[in-house]
Amino acid sequence: MDLFTQGLLGATLAQSGCKQHETRLATLIGFSAGLIADADILIQSSNDPLLNIEFHRHFTHSIFFIPLGALIAALIFWPFLHKRLPFARLYLLALLGYCLSGILDAFTSYGTHLFWPLSESRVALNMISVIDPVFTLILLIAVVWAFKKQAVTAARIGLLLAGIYLSFGWIQLQRAEAVTKSLAVERGHVIEQLLVKPTLANLILWRSIYQIDDKLQVDAIRIGLFSEPRVYPGESIKKFIPEQDLNTLPATSVLADDIARFTHFSAGLVAIQPEQPNILIDVRYSNLPMTVAPLWGIEMNPAQPEQHARYHVYRDTSQETRDTFLALLLGRNVD
Repeated sequence: MDLFTQGLLGATLAQSGCKQHETRLATLIGFSAGLIADADILIQSSNDPLLNIEFHRHFTHSIFFIPLGALIAALIFWPFLHKRLPFARLYLLALLGYCLSGILDAFTSYGTHLFWPLSESRVALNMISVIDPVFTLILLIAVVWAFKKQAVTAARIGLLLAGIYLSFGWIQLQRAEAVTKSLAVERGHVIEQLLVKPTLANLILWRSIYQIDDKLQVDAIRIGLFSEPRVYPGESIKKFIPEQDLNTLPATSVLADDIARFTHFSAGLVAIQPEQPNILIDVRYSNLPMTVAPLWGIEMNPAQPEQHARYHVYRDTSQETRDTFLALLLGRNVD
């Protein structure tokens, strides 16, 4: 999730496991430790545009990296806090702050190398958006309350409520998946691959993508709290298959490797951008949940297979897009 929420979760965990007189130090240590896993975003290369997306949420988010990540955090704080806390206590608070950073990211749809180096698979449970103001607010209130009152119980209540909210996300996911499967049956489609994920900052409006033969079907599904689910039928697009769409590309070339890396990052849900045959897009993400207009993609040049693909972001923050998204979220009709 976003850095602020990661820090708040780390602070809440550290507060929940500290002694009362340590509460304020625990807040600082836990918040900071919760951010360290995302230091992998600094791994970049001007020569390899895909290095950043490949290594973000990589080894620093693995459950096997947790003891080392906590040690790094403790060593950073030790010169400043060695007179106030024994190293064992400092390490424990850093461990609490760091321990759920990767796991929280795995609850989103972006994908996390949670079991590296045993597995290169990206774990994405799709239960919450990468930014969710309700989840963040729950943790913020708990952290501030615990900090001001030095009340460990406040942090524990915050964790309980955050867990309940994640459980609600899982329930909403099951409902959205059920609607998608029913919709596919109505259309006479046999789903070969299915992904349902929440849209930005809410658990009401969901984006579903499923594969039928060589096509990817995209729809928006609104799962209201007290209303029947509503489907906003979306677009379809041909799935990218390298052996068919770029069969002249040398399999050992730099570009072929970049395409494989981007496809792995995108859970295999990639397609050629319509009317732009040199753009390969990640179909999982779009500015609007029922369209295939991409949020990001890579630019390929098959004529130069030893050159890296170029990574592009296509954010649409226009008023029209914002109005349409709000209408979908509220269950209104859209053109």
